[in-house]
Amino acid sequence: MRARSIATDGANNRLRFLALTHGGPLWEAVQLVKPIHRRLNAALIDHAVREMPARPEPLSTMAPYTSWHSLTDRSYNGRHLPPDTLDPDRLPTPDEAAELFRRGTSMLPCRRSTVLFAYFAQWFTDGFLRGDTGAADTPRDPRRNTSNHQIDMNQLYGVDERTSKILRAHEGGLLKSQRINEGEFPPYLCDAQGQKKPEFADLHVVRFEQMPLAWRTRLFALGGDRSNLQLGFTMLTVLFLREHNRLARELAREYPDWDDERLFQTARNILTLMVCRIVLEEYINHITPYHFRFTLDNALSSRLARAPWHRENWASFEFSLVYRWHSLIPPTLTVGGAELQLADTMVNGPLLAEHGLGRTMEDASRQTAGRIGLFNTEPELLYVDADSVADSRTLRIAPYNAYRRHLKFPPVRSFNQISDDPKVRDGLRSRYHSVDDVDLYVGVFAEQPGSPDTILGPLLTKLIAIDAFSQALTNPLLAPRVLTPATFTPLGLRAVERTRTLSDILHRNSPEDPRPRFISMTRRR
Repeated sequence: MRARSIATDGANNRLRFLALTHGGPLWEAVQLVKPIHRRLNAALIDHAVREMPARPEPLSTMAPYTSWHSLTDRSYNGRHLPPDTLDPDRLPTPDEAAELFRRGTSMLPCRRSTVLFAYFAQWFTDGFLRGDTGAADTPRDPRRNTSNHQIDMNQLYGVDERTSKILRAHEGGLLKSQRINEGEFPPYLCDAQGQKKPEFADLHVVRFEQMPLAWRTRLFALGGDRSNLQLGFTMLTVLFLREHNRLARELAREYPDWDDERLFQTARNILTLMVCRIVLEEYINHITPYHFRFTLDNALSSRLARAPWHRENWASFEFSLVYRWHSLIPPTLTVGGAELQLADTMVNGPLLAEHGLGRTMEDASRQTAGRIGLFNTEPELLYVDADSVADSRTLRIAPYNAYRRHLKFPPVRSFNQISDDPKVRDGLRSRYHSVDDVDLYVGVFAEQPGSPDTILGPLLTKLIAIDAFSQALTNPLLAPRVLTPATFTPLGLRAVERTRTLSDILHRNSPEDPRPRFISMTRRR
């Protein structure tokens, strides 16, 4: 694969990429000096986010003009660029565009990522990129969302207080749970007849009414309405349920005079801060191919709290659009040492109890994920690509080149500048009259990464980094006056300090099989 050039990506972008991906020993030495590392950590993040204008956006998906309601009603999605004038005669249909994603006879493997990375990407983003799902009598509206726009662990706790109360044990700060094969799991949602248990009657599950009886009896009672749909999503939610209850029990021992409410809320604060740290120190560091390792600490929060982009969170439609990484998913998924079809991992939480949480997470860590890009999505998932293109057309999302300009890249002038892969170039030429017509959704996945070990193309890397940093680091729990022992307790802050990876959490929460395991988003070399 040919390296991208300064002419294609612009001097500043290309030189910054080369500086951060070369000179490993020098970067390692710099990071050993803590004061220098802290300053660089804050400076690199701040510089990355400033590559795009700060929130609030002038427009949302409510209307093509600015109003008080469009600036305040976050049930509509934000948008980075105004609606574009599209000529449908120059564009492929959504189904024709989706064919550019179809996987061939074999998966193109990612050089760096495991299936655990794919699972975490889905779990993490579904917490705040929550598109409208519609209802039996109401079609889905791509303009709307059901999000709190925060990393708030709603996959576990629910999107509102009413749901949290349904899931809580109301004793000792705990969430309701059951023991299966010595492991702790959520209670089942339904009885043997597939009817919701009375205590969970108000929990919402996407497409519950259409589910067969066998699926309904497998459902766990979880906060997220989609938390049961895929095994990896359920696996991570179970992991964090165990950690919440472990923290609550430790807090109860440390502070025996605290009531249930304070124990629950403090455990939730600690767990949410842990996840923010994992997002930055494991997830984002996995995505970026840099020698510099980003970290989350009090010094970072204090420095960035004064940044002009430190504003209220509001997820954009573009962020949701380009985060649909279904090419990561292999044609079969390894669970309990066996290869299962994707369909067999849907609504099948009991597999976790059968094989154990540790074994399931290790299987995901030892299996290679697919490479993110065109021609690498399983046929049964192509409908997501077709719907994504259709939604972007409905909202008149500007084309790929418009977003390159917006994020300080020079526009490409030929298909050859997008990728040197003949299949990608020919596929684009066969469907688009000009590079200026290429849909954003297609262009970011067609774009060639900056090096063979890079997961994403340059535009997608920058767009994801800007939104991820600015969404995660504006969490209210990270505010300097909040990130204190008064909020988290000294016990809680020590627990966060000991937590940088999912492996750290798993290895203190797998009583059914406590052996050491390889748990990682990054492939073992």
